[in-house]
Amino acid sequence: MGARVVRMFRNFNLENRVFREISKEKPRAAPRHAVSDPPSAAGSEAETAVDPVNRRNDPLLTLLKSVYVESKDPAAAAAEASKEVTGAKEAERRPLRFSLPGDPYGLVELTDVPKGKLTIAEALKALSSHQRQPGAWTPEKIAQEYSLDLKDTKALVEFFIPFQVQIIPPKTDSTKQIKAS
Repeated sequence: MGARVVRMFRNFNLENRVFREISKEKPRAAPRHAVSDPPSAAGSEAETAVDPVNRRNDPLLTLLKSVYVESKDPAAAAAEASKEVTGAKEAERRPLRFSLPGDPYGLVELTDVPKGKLTIAEALKALSSHQRQPGAWTPEKIAQEYSLDLKDTKALVEFFIPFQVQIIPPKTDSTKQIKAS
């Protein structure tokens, strides 16, 4: 019932309202600006100003032909310098301190790691050692053992916590358990 009432008010006197809107005066368009004449039609003053620029000047042309420009790309020089630095850093490697037994995930086992980096197994070992014995495994000792930056090691110890799996046994044998059918 409410839709009918709304429709009645919406359609009430519709033709008169439409006619009133159509008969309103339309807005006028903005006035157009006057178009200026092209410079060639303006007179000979413009031609004399442009003429020396477009005219061929033989002495300047011979001087320009005698100039030899040799340039080097600064990005290429920076790339060569960074290759030298990375070559030096790659030489700084340390032997692996801890690894998982066997071939996990079918991957080749690593034998050494770049200084300043950890494998996942080493990171978990260091974090769990620190969690179990925070007095013995301080961030300074972890940084020294694994050749890490002290600031990164402090952030690692503060923000990353290894998982703790706890299995809670049932309190009594009389507790109901769902059995597979």
